[in-house]
Amino acid sequence: MTISSMKQTGRLSHAVQNIRPSGIRRFFDMASTMENVISLGVGEPDFVTPWNVREASIASMERGFTAYTANPGIIELREEIAAYLEQQFSTPYDPESEIIVTVGASEAIDIAMRATVNPGEEVIIIEPGFVAYAPIVSLAGGVPVSIGTKKENEFKITKEELEAAIRPNTKAVMLCFPNNPTGAVMTREELLPIAEVIEKHNLLVLSDEIYAELSYDNQHYSFARLPAMQERTILISGFSKAFAMTGWRLGFVCAPTDISAAMLKIHQYTMMCASSLAQYGALEALRNGREEVERMVTSYRQRRNFIVKSFTEIGLSCHLPGGAFYAFPSIEQTGLSSEAFAEALLKEEQVAVVPGDVFGEGGEGHIRCSYATSMDSLQTAIERIGRFLKKHG
Repeated sequence: MTISSMKQTGRLSHAVQNIRPSGIRRFFDMASTMENVISLGVGEPDFVTPWNVREASIASMERGFTAYTANPGIIELREEIAAYLEQQFSTPYDPESEIIVTVGASEAIDIAMRATVNPGEEVIIIEPGFVAYAPIVSLAGGVPVSIGTKKENEFKITKEELEAAIRPNTKAVMLCFPNNPTGAVMTREELLPIAEVIEKHNLLVLSDEIYAELSYDNQHYSFARLPAMQERTILISGFSKAFAMTGWRLGFVCAPTDISAAMLKIHQYTMMCASSLAQYGALEALRNGREEVERMVTSYRQRRNFIVKSFTEIGLSCHLPGGAFYAFPSIEQTGLSSEAFAEALLKEEQVAVVPGDVFGEGGEGHIRCSYATSMDSLQTAIERIGRFLKKHG
């Protein structure tokens, strides 16, 4: 059988065929072919992983700790994760039965969806949101249902919006606060009405809290900490953002024992375990890395303040993000779509940003700008964007 005839017989999964490629990658690919580009598009820290973390990983290799670990991760790391979550966010978990160390937070989201969602069940996605949520729901056999948040509410979900989206087949709600791409943060008082809806309709919550440590004005409040919510919540986090460990691909997922046992089955058969070298690095990060995290957070806060003030001065309205390291200014005044704005800005001024519409409902008319880059680069980027606006404003 020839390749062309095999295509005609449908050799690809329907689920995969129906998923669009990431809208972020197109702009990265364009930028990679150009010179003198300043990128505000990359969603990762511009800091190098702290030396003591790298050294601990190297030392573990030198000591011969290069074999498979226990499927859910080395127990010392799970114990440190449990202690960290309780100390920092008052969310206690049993390291033996409720914590799994994963290959990044992305694997944690994937196994959480596959362990809980049956074919045809709906998962509500709060948007603008991380581009992977809806595709992961689809790959698990579920049906993603989007709720578009509004800039007037600083992209926070309301009780009324959530209630209106719930249908008989709704199984779970995907939350991400601090939010990628908007930087929105929700307080305890704002989350409580959401929890009431969750309990009323007997739903699960997948709470992606990967940016929890990057909260600038208030201490992060975990959804699992709300009354009666820990038994309904799958908490997802990791080491990529706060500890500047993106390339290490290490995350974790915490959930009630029955859900954790189900996720562990999938993890066992697909990943076996996370990298042993990365796990020993993460162990050091939790034990002796808090000062470095605070130093990075201080730097991000300064850059956040600068970029939001600068956007306002050049004529782009932008709410003050409470967390993560993204600004999400409105570009509606230009009359350009988000994609057209981002493409023209890249070609004319060599500044790479991400069009807001790739993040789903409510994202059109905005661009995502990461301020996880140097102040010099941010200042130059603002100058270029200002020049661009004079031509297109």
